[in-house]
Amino acid sequence: MSVRLLHPLIQNGLHKGDSNHAGGILACKCTDRPVKVKVSTGIAHNHACGCTKCWKPDGAAFSVVAVAPSESVSVAENGDKLAVVDPSALIQRHACKECGTHMYGPVERDHAFKGLSFIHPELFDNGNWPQPGFAAFVSSVIEAGRRSLGDGWHPRETEGCGLDPYDCLSPALMDYLATWTAKKNGILQ
Repeated sequence: MSVRLLHPLIQNGLHKGDSNHAGGILACKCTDRPVKVKVSTGIAHNHACGCTKCWKPDGAAFSVVAVAPSESVSVAENGDKLAVVDPSALIQRHACKECGTHMYGPVERDHAFKGLSFIHPELFDNGNWPQPGFAAFVSSVIEAGRRSLGDGWHPRETEGCGLDPYDCLSPALMDYLATWTAKKNGILQ
């Protein structure tokens, strides 16, 4: 399949939402018995992600993903349809076994992100969630075999949509990860 979209919600300008969004219900793409997951708090670090693990809409090179505290994320309906995509992964992505939509992904191992769950805000029952703030893992789009999205477009052109591109997470999140690691190793207090 030829990928032509960044993501439907950023392709033609960023989704504009409310930075004070208080959560809601995420729903998978099934028309019969959709999985529903309740997020009872706001989300943080919303971004476009080009990694090869995140769920993406058909034809999209990037996902839109954010985090919420895991204690604020719960399965509300049809949890029997969920399965963990890769039990060995840091992010335990719970996906619908029927439609494949990733619903939530808690981090449970000893890690700086332990206690957070990754979610896809576009699955909310309302469109008021905060807009993405950066693009992460842009080179992974190439790594996945997509040199361009057509007409010479390159993944770093997320800048044209208002998203700074990084081959990792944002600088603030990378500093957070480095600080957590240094504290864990006794180098910082």
